[in-house]
Amino acid sequence: MVKKRVPEWLNSSLWSSSTSNEDDHRLSVAVQPPPSSTTTTTSQQSNNNNHNHIHTSKEAEVVVEAEAEAEIETHAPAGPSAEDISRQAQLLSEISKKVVNMRELRRIASQGIPDTAGIRSTVWKLLLGYLPPDRSLWPSEMAKKRSQYKQFKDELLMNPSEVTRRMDKFKSCEKDDSKCESRCLLSRSEITHGEHPLSLGKTSIWNQFFQDTEIIEQIDRDVKRTHPDMHFFSGNLPFAKSNQEALKNILIVFAKLNPGIRYVQGMNEILAPLFYVFRNDPDEEYAASAEADTFFCFVELLSGFRDHFCQQLDNSVVGIRSTITKLSQLLKEHDEELWRHLEVTTKVNPQFYAFRWITLLLTQEFNFADSLHIWDTLLSDLDGPLETLLRVCCAMLILIRRRLLAGDFTSNLKLLQNYPPTNISHLLYVANKLRVFFQERIRNMPDEPKLCNLYQQDGQSQI
Repeated sequence: MVKKRVPEWLNSSLWSSSTSNEDDHRLSVAVQPPPSSTTTTTSQQSNNNNHNHIHTSKEAEVVVEAEAEAEIETHAPAGPSAEDISRQAQLLSEISKKVVNMRELRRIASQGIPDTAGIRSTVWKLLLGYLPPDRSLWPSEMAKKRSQYKQFKDELLMNPSEVTRRMDKFKSCEKDDSKCESRCLLSRSEITHGEHPLSLGKTSIWNQFFQDTEIIEQIDRDVKRTHPDMHFFSGNLPFAKSNQEALKNILIVFAKLNPGIRYVQGMNEILAPLFYVFRNDPDEEYAASAEADTFFCFVELLSGFRDHFCQQLDNSVVGIRSTITKLSQLLKEHDEELWRHLEVTTKVNPQFYAFRWITLLLTQEFNFADSLHIWDTLLSDLDGPLETLLRVCCAMLILIRRRLLAGDFTSNLKLLQNYPPTNISHLLYVANKLRVFFQERIRNMPDEPKLCNLYQQDGQSQI
């Protein structure tokens, strides 16, 4: 019986460099609870003491698989590392410049953002384009956008009764009191057909209100289910209630401004990390405006994934099924043995697990603090989060390849739908190595026409 070989890419010299011990011990970013609330989430910490590098010798094939498995044991948090402190200083220096060097900021932030002094809040706003690189423009830009969001709320969250009342008040102000036949008689409001609660007209504010009710109720249910283990999002404390209300407002305004997509279940999970980071900004003015800031950053983030939420585009080249196919091709390119075992032998359709991974940006696969760390890397990609997201998903499969290769349909599906705890720094390290390996492969391929077709499907460029 011939022993199956480890895929050649695992034995590449690119894997000979080792991750630093500091990086291995930095498993999640410390999440600071807001001053007025108690956060009960504790970042699950783990180490990788025995997995400092990927062995490349053929004699160590079994060890290679064990390394890729990255089975990490949990340990107590040890506080910020020297690398964290150094990175914090670099980020503070960068965002304090008159004009932020976005290229350098992305490079530093991609390694993880220490969650202190409001650094992550500011950096994410820069990475998402909410804040311009020129610091002198920050006050005016924020004031303009916060005012715009307030206007959205005033126009879109108002009950039709209030709209009618204001219209009546406006009309009454236009009348000349001297023309009133009697000041003792109460004037009766003139209700037009479009303003009547029973009107079915397309322009009726009441008809639109009742159509929106179903979506608003769905948003309300989903918001209440958002991170039920965190007091920041759930519970009966006033702070949690106000946070839930903010999430609801953002999602309702978004749904009304985007009638082509409206609200799709799961958007609340993408919104939560943004609002959490901005609401916990130590700057009180910034924290107080977290709802408005989050709205615009949410719109920007979702712009790169909005087609995944449009059911009519599911089967198009920009839909979710096409993106899942790209992940499948990426795995096949880097580890054909694992790809064949999953999709051919055990027939585990990637849609069974990758749909949630991709649409929710991995927020449900890891604990909250680890998700923030992953997002630091996703948001730092100049080409947008999707390319990095697919590499991270591919790395997730590779890290548990030994268990997957030994499993059948049932065990593999269960494993992929309940991804095991892992060292996030190591996961991101592996994902980055996939990028480096691909770039090296491109440079070494002599056949350019063949290279151009490596990741082509329906005319769309792949990773």
